Amino acid sequence: MSDPTAHHVGVTVADLDRAVEFYAETFDLDVVAEFSVGGDAFAEAVAVEGAAAEFAHLDADGVRLELVAYDPDGSPAAEPELNRPGATHFGLTVDDVEAFYADLRDDVETLSPPRTTESGTTVLFVRDPEGNLIEVLDA
Repeated sequence: MSDPTAHHVGVTVADLDRAVEFYAETFDLDVVAEFSVGGDAFAEAVAVEGAAAEFAHLDADGVRLELVAYDPDGSPAAEPELNRPGATHFGLTVDDVEAFYADLRDDVETLSPPRTTESGTTVLFVRDPEGNLIEVLDA
């Protein structure tokens, strides 16, 4: 058996163009690949009858963020809360969380202003347009 290596972190979205625009503008991530996948093998692999999907891969300094929009759409998940088992988030570091927060567009939702935890790390949680959570923390 070969040793596994990380390939990507995946986030399912309803509107791929809107999600790509958000991550590119808010976090300055570059799109490194865009592609579509469909067919019986894909539908069987994801266990969604008749599934096809559009993908965009963005580079987050060596971590690949995969945004994917499915056809057919599934039912929306409950709004993410970090204390729920199975909750997910994508974490990104910045040089200065407070400055990042100050520069956010007014329409970007956060859970709170930046907070410094008892471990000494300053964190900020941002929601993307789909409600997915992104943790922004000091580098």
